[in-house]
Amino acid sequence: MRQANFIHVTGETLNVAPMNDEDFTLGELQDFVSGYIEVLDLGDQYMVLNEEGKLIGLPVNDKATEMLKGTAYEGDTIVGDVLVCGKEMVR
Repeated sequence: MRQANFIHVTGETLNVAPMNDEDFTLGELQDFVSGYIEVLDLGDQYMVLNEEGKLIGLPVNDKATEMLKGTAYEGDTIVGDVLVCGKEMVR
């Protein structure tokens, strides 16, 4: 079973898995981030976040923002809940 990390804005991190044990459906991803998805390429992983998070005023996710250090997104701020998973888990 493949695992991913769901990072809540509070910093709480939960191990989660796709319902089919292989890859997440679009619906699953949208449920995790509570809306339309945006996918950031972090090198060996993807970070899935709410595409409209900043526009709708979601709270800052400090733990997810910290993960951007050393990536092309360094200096940006992540808001809302995110899912971090292996690239093979997003199709």
